[in-house]
Amino acid sequence: MDQHTPQHIAIIMDGNRRWAKEKHLPVIEGHRRVANQVLEPLVEHAAKKGVKYITFWAWSTENWKRTEEEVQGIMQLFRYVLEKKLQRFIEKGVKIKIIGNTDIFDDDIKKMLHNAIEKTQQNTVITIVFALNYGGRDEILRAVNKLKMNKKLDQSTITMKDIEQELDTSGIPDPDVIIRTGGEQRLSGFLLWQSNYSEFYFPKWYMPEFTTKRLDEAIEEFSIRKRNFGK
Repeated sequence: MDQHTPQHIAIIMDGNRRWAKEKHLPVIEGHRRVANQVLEPLVEHAAKKGVKYITFWAWSTENWKRTEEEVQGIMQLFRYVLEKKLQRFIEKGVKIKIIGNTDIFDDDIKKMLHNAIEKTQQNTVITIVFALNYGGRDEILRAVNKLKMNKKLDQSTITMKDIEQELDTSGIPDPDVIIRTGGEQRLSGFLLWQSNYSEFYFPKWYMPEFTTKRLDEAIEEFSIRKRNFGK
């Protein structure tokens, strides 16, 4: 892979609701556009560029505070993507991974997530990581509790490797670049541990406006960054 191409791109999908409101559409239409018209072209184009991992923060631990109508609408979109898009992802060699605490989702969604992971586990073209009910602090807290359950906290020293092995992203490389659409310039708890040396890209356009051309622009911006990793 070209050294100027990121191995892992992570995306904070922001601006769906603002996009819909500016177009005088129901809020759910911003989310629907991303599910129907944005995700698949981005994944396919990223794979062609040589990207091996692409993470989408689709639902945070705080998003449950939204209106019941929006929450239920997004749950239906999750079902749609997992049911209608799965076969296309399989055919394109996409592997699906999930990070976040999915225990809170309805049983049918949990079953569909398990099915998507199972049916794509042998694929190697690109890995999509969906962050669902995900929060960086929650992830680290769950990792520490796993260490406690495994009695590793009884050891005199806990290493970074010990913690990394218990994170949701164990086995997934840290993101080279994190893109947050919508103009906000903060991580909001996204991949707190893993973003230690990530480059950040904060475009003003919204997630429903994320085209393959704009992905090229983000990769081009990444390619001119000088990464010293603390050296």
